[in-house]
Amino acid sequence: MKQRILDVEHLRTEFHLRSVNVAAVDDVSLTIDQGECVGLVGESGCGKSTTGLSIMRLLPRSGHVTSGRVLLDGRDLVPLSEAEMRQVRGRAVSMIFQDPMTSLNPTMTIGAQVAEPLVIHFGSSKKAALDRTLETLHLVGIPNPRERVDDYPHQLSGGLRQRVMIATALAAEPKLLIADEPTTALDVTIQAQILDLLDRLREELSMAVLLITHDMGVIAGRTDRVMVMYAGKMVEAATTDELFAATRHPYAEALLQSIPQLTQDASARLPSIPGHPPDLSRLPPGCRFAPRCRYASPACVEEPPLEEAAAGHLVACFHPVGVLPGSGAAAAWSAPGAPSGIPEPPLPPATTPLEPSGAPSRDGDPMPPDAATRRLALAAAPVLVEVDHLVKEYPVRGGGMRRRVGSVKAVSDVSFGIRRGETFGLVGESGCGKSTLGRMVAALERPTSGTVRLGGDELLRLRGADLRRRRRELQLMFQDPYASLDPRMRVGSILREPLVVQGVGDRRQQWETVASLLDEVGLSRRAVDLYPHEFSGGQRQRIGLARALTLNPRLVVADEPVSALDVSIQSQILNLMKALQRNHGLTYLVISHDLAVLRYLSDTIGVMYLGKMVELGAADDIYARPAHPYTHGLIQAIPVPDPSIEKAKRSAAVRGELPSAVNPPSGCRFRTRCPLAQEICAEEEPPLRGFGPGHVAACHFPLLSPSADQQAGGAPVVSVTSEPAPGAS
Repeated sequence: MKQRILDVEHLRTEFHLRSVNVAAVDDVSLTIDQGECVGLVGESGCGKSTTGLSIMRLLPRSGHVTSGRVLLDGRDLVPLSEAEMRQVRGRAVSMIFQDPMTSLNPTMTIGAQVAEPLVIHFGSSKKAALDRTLETLHLVGIPNPRERVDDYPHQLSGGLRQRVMIATALAAEPKLLIADEPTTALDVTIQAQILDLLDRLREELSMAVLLITHDMGVIAGRTDRVMVMYAGKMVEAATTDELFAATRHPYAEALLQSIPQLTQDASARLPSIPGHPPDLSRLPPGCRFAPRCRYASPACVEEPPLEEAAAGHLVACFHPVGVLPGSGAAAAWSAPGAPSGIPEPPLPPATTPLEPSGAPSRDGDPMPPDAATRRLALAAAPVLVEVDHLVKEYPVRGGGMRRRVGSVKAVSDVSFGIRRGETFGLVGESGCGKSTLGRMVAALERPTSGTVRLGGDELLRLRGADLRRRRRELQLMFQDPYASLDPRMRVGSILREPLVVQGVGDRRQQWETVASLLDEVGLSRRAVDLYPHEFSGGQRQRIGLARALTLNPRLVVADEPVSALDVSIQSQILNLMKALQRNHGLTYLVISHDLAVLRYLSDTIGVMYLGKMVELGAADDIYARPAHPYTHGLIQAIPVPDPSIEKAKRSAAVRGELPSAVNPPSGCRFRTRCPLAQEICAEEEPPLRGFGPGHVAACHFPLLSPSADQQAGGAPVVSVTSEPAPGAS
């Protein structure tokens, strides 16, 4: 029997606000044994992070643990004073936070921050602390730790900063590590490396880990047991294999079905959960998930107890998925439809007042055309956007005279085209230049050289009023909708502003346009009088979409449009984007590091690495027949919500950090991380070569045999929608 490290019993955490007390964690119990990893999963606002902070006793001033026990190695942490807790934090239990940049002290070197727990808890000498710091930095995979120990957090990449956070948490060798969304802000390649690191350290140090995340793919491959939270309550708990094989709670089932996967039919709508999690200050009676549940019945006005549905499998539901009503016998009752003899409850109406039923994002939409019909339509469509040999470099200045000493090579000789009505996906790690490229296409940045044509007209030669008029046809949808919306303006004014600036219509017509846009994106017309902070993340992204559509553009550049959203809200936005594309004939340039999202949205995909386009082709070709090792590595790094697949993965497919864009590697820029690299890769830059209709890649040692009659050389490449490759899903 392994030693029990953590035992949380009936934990209740309340936030005492001015007008009401809110129970963010309500009667939650969980255990973690030595060397075990337990996953805590749910949407934002479900209470999972508050559970971690309650264990650490790091709640804000308004938060209080009002009942329950938190036993760490047999010692109850709840009654301890703050002075006593300071002796526990960092030594017996440590926490990795979601954003390392805001969690690390910008005024301290990383060496001083890693050494701090050693000095506080063990009184280590300066030399002993330095030795242990170097050892810990080496343990977490920081390259050249002796050189890095005097660096500051801003001098490190996101992946290295997260490794420093882990090193700080592990310096005193705690028994329990709480990892709160440790990879949410990272690319899939760096995410895989960090998760591999946590797995290795857990095995080497026999450490207990509580992994808090909303990513079911991460949960599938990294945990031994899973606990699902909704609105402060635990709704399902089981071993990882059992939960994914026989999901019982409708909420857990809906989370799994909402995830875009590589096998997803791109012509079908993604399943999504209607509405949003409830306001914890105004909870519905009975089951908290009932207003959004497809299986809800009159019995759900009572609160379901958390009971054992099978050995070790707990669920709080009167209508567990896969179980015949009143029998307990397993049945094939799945979300898409019920077997004969088992009535399927109707979909409930939307309960969120700002999302009326009948909005375009719901099931009433006309079905999208099938893949073959769409391919034929796009093949006949004219090219709307042409990017030709685009280059963007930013000067680097240094010395007392601030002379130019180098340049950041953000985009290097990139060419491609986008057909009218097409969705072009641009994928790559952070720092590869994809957002810079998107801003140049949207005419918000001027290139160092090269051209961007819109409908045959060279866009970047325009100035002043001419450019402003053409910008009506180009709109940008930002990654963070809250940061891109003016917090001092009401939503109605935000949406009306472009019409006023461009002089479109009179006052009455402008407000009619605003009301029509709100209807289209599935928001109530009452939203015109509200401010951005009064909306959820998903609703703010809908406002961002409405803002992009105000001037009826031809091209929308969407920069990471769903990366900040929970998977359930993400599926709603993806469905909405596709519906709006059909209704308005939109052309999209979608920028993302999430290949599963791009697989669902895109017709054509371009893969960027350190400023270069390394592969381009139809989405089916890119995923079924990747030619470039980097593309293959990105696909392998995608977390899949299937424990058997995830646990079979040996390690991260792409190792190491992205090189500096100031001094990129000679020859092939990917060679420093490529398992196939040879001498020629350092000496010669690989040309683009063809691997089928519209499919090109730049690699000396591609994973496919190139087509002899499709050498692309260095010529501009225009995207071509091709027939799917053999074996493509």
